[in-house]
Amino acid sequence: MDPRSLTPALRALRLCLHLLTAGLLALVVVRALTGRSDEPVAAVVTVAGAMGVVYGVGAALPVVRSTRAGAAWWLAVLGAVWALLLVLSPDALWLAFPLYFLLLHLLPARWGVPAVGIAAGAAICSYVGHDGAVNPGAFIGPLLGAAVAVATVLGYQALYRESERRQGLIEELVATRAELAAAERAAGTLAERERLAREIHDTLAQGLSSIQLLLVAAGRELPADSPAAGHVEQARATAQDNLAEARRFVRALAPPDLDVGSLAGALDRLCATAPGLTARFSVSGTPLELPTPYEVALLRIAQSALANTVRHARANRAEITLSFMETSVALDVVDDGAGFDPERAPGGDDGGFGLVAMRSRVSELGGTFTVESEPGRGTAVAVTLPLPLPLPLPLPAGGVA
Repeated sequence: MDPRSLTPALRALRLCLHLLTAGLLALVVVRALTGRSDEPVAAVVTVAGAMGVVYGVGAALPVVRSTRAGAAWWLAVLGAVWALLLVLSPDALWLAFPLYFLLLHLLPARWGVPAVGIAAGAAICSYVGHDGAVNPGAFIGPLLGAAVAVATVLGYQALYRESERRQGLIEELVATRAELAAAERAAGTLAERERLAREIHDTLAQGLSSIQLLLVAAGRELPADSPAAGHVEQARATAQDNLAEARRFVRALAPPDLDVGSLAGALDRLCATAPGLTARFSVSGTPLELPTPYEVALLRIAQSALANTVRHARANRAEITLSFMETSVALDVVDDGAGFDPERAPGGDDGGFGLVAMRSRVSELGGTFTVESEPGRGTAVAVTLPLPLPLPLPLPAGGVA
């Protein structure tokens, strides 16, 4: 494990493991110098020193911490030196406990656990061989230490993996929240643009249009040589210029889909980009230049209806028809999907709220909104909006492309 990735608690545990190993090696040396006279003191001190050197070198080498092969070779050499020390001194069995943790930490579990069992067996054999007596303590001590080490290390690894999964989920949640916040800001910006466009159209533009008509009527009533005629004409021209400016504001605040063409063009592009089904757009009647609120409402309703078709209807085909009649304009969105019961439409984000939002847009413009659907029979969404007076002018040739 890279030392830079260790937390302060893990650094402290690693330091404790090093100190424990050094302390136990020192205990072996001290017991050899002051203990039984039958032990080869020089050999014990030499092998214990060699084990300390091997341990220190391995703990300092990056290859041992970063690769499985390096760790395996180091543990093999360390285990061989420890086995020799077990033959020379019975006190070396105490070094089995830190070795348990090293084996479990540096080797995969499928190799680490058997290696711990082998180390425990070596410790038991050393105790029996040196003491010559078989008793429960000879087995309980090493085996209990091995069990504690296995439970501790495997439990920590399980907690670490769970922590990593939770960290991944937290990062994913943070990223999702950021994306949601950006989407909400974009949706809020578009909604505010549409609201401002409606307000400007319904207040300033309509008021300036009325002022212009009143000034035209007043100019007709005035004598040609009246001193006020010039002022009335100037006021009418100013109102006309400001009306044109207000309409430019409304156009600028309209949805981006309408910036590059007419409503018909935007609906045609919507059908061309519908994923997962064949969508077709058609125009009926003579296309008229609709007010911006009308275009925005019809485009948003078509987008929402087609999105519901893609997400929920499992349809193969859909048709969008824009019909211009003498006193009204109609939009029909029909699909051949699974259909549903309109009376039991859900009230959440997956359908019911979309229908409510469509109905609300149509109601604000004084139109009618209907949904016809049955399970297995497809769905038809129909919108009809009354044309404002005076009636809008026909679009020029090519204006609906």
